[in-house]
Amino acid sequence: MWRCKVRLLLSLLCLTFLISTTATQRPPDQPNVLLIILDDFRPVINYGYGDGNAITVNIDRLVQQGFFFQNAFAQQALCAPSRNSMLTGRRPDTVRLYDFYSYWRHTSGNYTTLPQYFKQHGYRTHSVGKVFHPGASSNFTDDFPLSWSEPAFHPLTDEYSNAAVCIDPADGRLKRNLLCPVRLETQPLHTLPDIESTEEAKRFLSTVGLSQPYFLAVGYRKPHIPFRIPAKYLGLHPVAKFATLDLDYPPYGLPTVAWSSYLDVRNRDDFRQLNVSFPFGPVPDDFKLRIRQHYYAAVTFVDELIGELLQEVDLSRTIVALTSDHGWALGEHGEWAKYSNYDAAVRIPLVIRAPDMQTPHQQKIDNVVELLDLYSTLVDLAGLPPVPRCDEQRPHKATTCTEGKSLVPLMQRNSTGHGENDGDEWIAYSQYPRPGTYPSLFPNSDEPKLRHIKIMGYSMRTDRFRYTAWIKFNPDYFKRDWSTIYGEELYDHWIDPQENMNLIDRAPLATVKDALRAKLQEKFP
Repeated sequence: MWRCKVRLLLSLLCLTFLISTTATQRPPDQPNVLLIILDDFRPVINYGYGDGNAITVNIDRLVQQGFFFQNAFAQQALCAPSRNSMLTGRRPDTVRLYDFYSYWRHTSGNYTTLPQYFKQHGYRTHSVGKVFHPGASSNFTDDFPLSWSEPAFHPLTDEYSNAAVCIDPADGRLKRNLLCPVRLETQPLHTLPDIESTEEAKRFLSTVGLSQPYFLAVGYRKPHIPFRIPAKYLGLHPVAKFATLDLDYPPYGLPTVAWSSYLDVRNRDDFRQLNVSFPFGPVPDDFKLRIRQHYYAAVTFVDELIGELLQEVDLSRTIVALTSDHGWALGEHGEWAKYSNYDAAVRIPLVIRAPDMQTPHQQKIDNVVELLDLYSTLVDLAGLPPVPRCDEQRPHKATTCTEGKSLVPLMQRNSTGHGENDGDEWIAYSQYPRPGTYPSLFPNSDEPKLRHIKIMGYSMRTDRFRYTAWIKFNPDYFKRDWSTIYGEELYDHWIDPQENMNLIDRAPLATVKDALRAKLQEKFP
């Protein structure tokens, strides 16, 4: 009798093993995915993007081996709304988040996120660093366990990111400075958040095997302010190589509602000492140069960490995508921040390297694309079932859909010269909220809370024009009122790539303005 029981038990164990092996066995063509997200990172990249001041050796190598999108744009130039839009594949108006204080599953819809979709299809998913914005906008869990197979990792030193840990060069005291070069041995725990994140990502990669593909998202905090970075990187970027901009003042014809007064920069101790008047006072030229120096040094610092990370990645089996949540103005229009609809604030790098789409040279793509397109693109590259497009009139209704489109057909056409044009429009839409028509401290006009929003600036970027309309907005019902327009902007990139001259009142462009306004109103009725 006992022998029968043993045989039965062995049979059950074998059956269980076969079932578990079948369930977890990795298909031979199932690639891993590594998503690298930088913070406030405009495309200051040397190779491909052509920024001669940038020292980005490792990102350059990634650009050389993959596809890079010259005209990629985020949907809102603020961390939490942009990240939630990217990771749900839906616009801020659909997610109904324009600040940091609500969780879309509770307030908008139970949407399937990008990592959740991969997890549902057998991937092990892991979040390292700042991927979702920490806090209420990701339910204080980074959307675990729905999006991630294990709890998200946050560096222990995150809590010191805005603390008084900068040694002020004037008096040697610890302050909350904007410019914050440091020595690691003087810092809490003798390290920095992005160094911790790199080590955690490397640890995770050491645990993965061949039986289950992974989706690893690594969110770096730099070059976000404060520029708390190892001091040695400043030596690579002497301040003498930077220059002031010819046009670092508000554009001609700028409606005041469009202005970002960079309150987060103004609140730093070293900036306060400059006594720059609010909201339009100029920053001293020497401090402008030092801001640019520290920004570029922060980029080089994180580029070196990306190089360490990529050394641990099996690139023959891994899709790598690198991007940012939004850009950051370095004096364009006299601004030192995001918080706007200008190219400087919403234009981002987007680099994709896929093992099955390797080419002998870099592939530049000029089409205007959106950050929320990344969702469908990574799903498509991984060979997973395509994510359906949301109903444009009712994007809240479906749990699993995206308002973006896959960029793979565009990559294929660019690489081979073949492939059908699917009729997609190449327009990027962005938006930014304001509490009023003039910059204010209270409420904060750069980061207004939902209840304070009275105006929404909707913007569209084509290959030639940027058109923006600032219209009345009701935050209680998320309703737009196109009958009340507080300001309009029109920039022609063929003659004004820096968006320094608002052409909205130029009579010869009236037809263009009317057509763009009609298109924007159709998109956001």
